Amino acid sequence: MSEAYIVSAVRTASGRRNGRLALWHPASLGAAVLDSLVARAGVDPAAIEDVIMGCVSQGGEQSGDLARNAVLTSSLPISVPGVTIDRQCGSSQQAVQFAAQAVLSGMQDLVVAAGVESMTRVPMGSPTRIYAEHGIGEGPLPGGVIARFGVDEISQFDGAERMVIKYGLTRDDLDRYALESHRRASEAARSGRFDAEILPLHVDPFDTGSALHIEDEGIRHDASLEAMIALRTLREGGAITAASSSQIADGASGVIIASGEAVKRYGLTPLVRIHSAIVTAGDPVMMLDETVPATQRLLAKTGLSIQDIGLYEVNEAFAPVPLSWLKMLEADPARLNVNGGAISLGHPLGASGTKLMATLVHEMRARGVRYGLQTMCEGGGQANAMILEAV
Repeated sequence: MSEAYIVSAVRTASGRRNGRLALWHPASLGAAVLDSLVARAGVDPAAIEDVIMGCVSQGGEQSGDLARNAVLTSSLPISVPGVTIDRQCGSSQQAVQFAAQAVLSGMQDLVVAAGVESMTRVPMGSPTRIYAEHGIGEGPLPGGVIARFGVDEISQFDGAERMVIKYGLTRDDLDRYALESHRRASEAARSGRFDAEILPLHVDPFDTGSALHIEDEGIRHDASLEAMIALRTLREGGAITAASSSQIADGASGVIIASGEAVKRYGLTPLVRIHSAIVTAGDPVMMLDETVPATQRLLAKTGLSIQDIGLYEVNEAFAPVPLSWLKMLEADPARLNVNGGAISLGHPLGASGTKLMATLVHEMRARGVRYGLQTMCEGGGQANAMILEAV
């Protein structure tokens, strides 16, 4: 049977909206990651057979097949193709799954899975808003579909608040989780635990003398519970605040997936093996609640238990997501998002899947962990889940 290995994993440090990555064109961000991936792996760029890149807001500078444009902006030869995919927040984790499937099937041997999102230059939801402002169309979902589910709207904010009620969470639970995310991220950044995965970038891409961006810009090293308590909730009568929500961010990330044959042919060093993966879908109104059944189905499929998994990455879209996952899986909180998550490190939408995976891969190796699990909630009530295994 074929194997699929991750042989290179890298990410940029996240930039805040209008922050340290604001001058970077999305294709240039993607290109920098592509160049770093092949350089770190020590592989001939011409050997890359495809680039699968996640991106959510595919408009403006992120339109016209961003993956291919990133290839053309990079040092990779023009013979390398690229395709851009959208599975909402899990887009680049899905890119990893597609790349692994291509390698495991024997159809390809060396594929890049990556993600890019500049939420500064292409704001979240802007492709939809442009049409709405001109009175063109109804939006992504026809009105009849929304009515089918007995609600007036389908939104991530509504879904997150519904999860708070469903799982009996409190405002205090959310605030304390958010504080812990910043504490862990601060400790990881200050101790150098992100150094192996972060690609340093000049703040001004046209000036090599400009400062280097090497730390996730959203980390609040001085975060306090008192400051979080003082914040207003995002919705009247709700529990979620800006502090317990993921941060808008700019960034890019990626991994190289290689077959066993490619590892031998090019003398590559496997970092981890793709053990198994799944994608599932459920309630589009609750929307963010699918990580639990996705994880349960993946564990059942593999015969592993949650106790077998040494590290978990569960995307912190909103604090209720990882908190409900912990509760329902009866998982160990000490193994969850050990270096913080999107609440403290930022959530550059299409880039978050491989961003989390770069962190998971390097942390697994640093801690000598055999199995790592990553899962992400996604728009439309979907979720990807994947297990990595040490080699």
